[in-house]
Amino acid sequence: MTGVRNFEISDLTGRTLIAMPGMGDPRFAHSVVFLCDHSEEGAMGLIINKPNRDVAMKSLLGQLDIDAGTHLENRVVYFGGPVEMGRGFVLHSSDYLDTGGALEVVPGVHMTGTLDILEELARGEGPSQWLMMLGYAGWGPRQLEDEIAANGWLVCDLNAEQIFGLPDNRKWEAALETLGVSSLVLSSEGGRA
Repeated sequence: MTGVRNFEISDLTGRTLIAMPGMGDPRFAHSVVFLCDHSEEGAMGLIINKPNRDVAMKSLLGQLDIDAGTHLENRVVYFGGPVEMGRGFVLHSSDYLDTGGALEVVPGVHMTGTLDILEELARGEGPSQWLMMLGYAGWGPRQLEDEIAANGWLVCDLNAEQIFGLPDNRKWEAALETLGVSSLVLSSEGGRA
């Protein structure tokens, strides 16, 4: 695979990964991953379309001794990725900026990993659009580039409305549609012309 090592990708921070069919790791099957950081040291992203059916927002806040109102009764917590699954992140709209914990990934989309945002969400304050994640997806140096070169991922751009507003079961196909690709034409097997 000498060609893979020579494959270069510019900074993908703020871009979105779409898992290709046949992804070897079932945790990433049909995943849509918003990249919060990408550099020579590696990459970090959050899966935005996989609700964790075992964890509800209200019960998570209860474990942190944060009293949550009924407005969070039906809010889910997402499986952000398989790394540090006890660590939480809130991906949110830009109408909330705390006292220094919010990282602007791209205009309109921020990431915060502080308890302050959770306390504000519990009070019904904070950002108007948000996704709570446990864990993240991480790649070491050149690992993500190698996976893209091996056709494990497609790269696209999603806007804040697509990230926060689409139903989870539509995000994978919607991400493909931004590239003009239909899920019906994708195959998990490579072919030869």
